[in-house]
Amino acid sequence: MKHIISDKTALILEGGGMRGVFTCGVLDYFMDHNIRFPYTVGVSAGACNGLSYMSKQRGRAKYSNIDLLEKYNYIGFKYLFKKGNIMDFDLLFHEFPEHILPYDYEAYLSCPERYEMVTTNCLTGEANYFEEKKDRKRIIDIVKASSSLPFVCPVTHVDGIPMLDGGLVDSIPLQRAMDLGYTNNNIVVLTRNRGYRKESKDIKVPSFLYRKYPKVREVFGQRGALYNAQLDMVERMEDEGLIKVIRPLKPISVDRMEKDTKKLTALYEEGYECAANKLKA
Repeated sequence: MKHIISDKTALILEGGGMRGVFTCGVLDYFMDHNIRFPYTVGVSAGACNGLSYMSKQRGRAKYSNIDLLEKYNYIGFKYLFKKGNIMDFDLLFHEFPEHILPYDYEAYLSCPERYEMVTTNCLTGEANYFEEKKDRKRIIDIVKASSSLPFVCPVTHVDGIPMLDGGLVDSIPLQRAMDLGYTNNNIVVLTRNRGYRKESKDIKVPSFLYRKYPKVREVFGQRGALYNAQLDMVERMEDEGLIKVIRPLKPISVDRMEKDTKKLTALYEEGYECAANKLKA
């Protein structure tokens, strides 16, 4: 039996690189209990993990982030030097979904719930929100763009438009969900503990980086303050009982490019447990 919490309840998935294994645990708990949402929105790693949730492939995101990382070692500076990308995107977005760990496109394309992925438009410096349920190649283009970390991943194109990681301008798209009318007890999945804040000092980007995209250069100067403002809103709405937040309970030792599979497995298990505790409560 499928459980949809409310037709006005959204699920919001933050990114965070390999910290996203926390989200994998949360989503596997949801799948184990057949909990679905009318609208889900994911950013970066949240967009990747959310795709497996939408296709109801329980355990797929965990296997991709932990087991296949251990086998293929797809993160590292060797890829940055060889391919201009700190992750092996060919493996992650082509070999994995097509051959090694097949993605169930039919299940995704036929699921009735809405799913959006967030990117940063390099020309405008604004967040773009994509919902694609027909074109398989475009699905991959979007999730790849949403996951293209600045500086260590190349600019990626969607519909011919240059894009980067959605977390640059909308790391926690709660406001997006509310703007679309999802205002009833939304669930936000974060990959940092409560109280965490970024340093909000300006980041000055060297002039030779992103020189074709001045709007992106502007974004870096505002990124910390923007993210912290989103966290302020999340905590305020949580305290007012307007939303539920599932997050790590304490500061975590897993970083964005973590390769220690024991740490990753522990964080996955914490995500599963936190989801169980939050929803039971």
